[in-house]
Amino acid sequence: MRSTTLSVRTGAEEVVHDLSGDCADFVRGHGDGLLHVFVPHATAGLAIIETGSGSDEDLLAALADLLPADDRWIHAHGTRGHGRSHVMPAFLPPYATVPVEDGRLMLGTWQSICLVDLNVDNAERSVRLDLLSG
Repeated sequence: MRSTTLSVRTGAEEVVHDLSGDCADFVRGHGDGLLHVFVPHATAGLAIIETGSGSDEDLLAALADLLPADDRWIHAHGTRGHGRSHVMPAFLPPYATVPVEDGRLMLGTWQSICLVDLNVDNAERSVRLDLLSG
């Protein structure tokens, strides 16, 4: 198995951060297999979505509707509504697996692998990439 860990700065705003380029670089030239992407954080998740057409903003808006940043959360330290960041990974899991063929990600035409981070209290994220050769 081939592995690496990316360091991603998400900043002080909610973000959908496209990891596709980093993932493509990691698998390039390494044949067939499965790329497993994992975010070892309790307040971040991964989504495979279209980006750049407004879908990333739509995802953040949908999460804001589903998980409002208000005072309803029992887990209530940090920024107002922080508890929702701990619930989000139940909807957007901290992992994704993508087939790799001939060193290329087998994503659909408009699909991107994205880190989703609602936690504005933690601006640094780690993302682990593991390539399981086939």
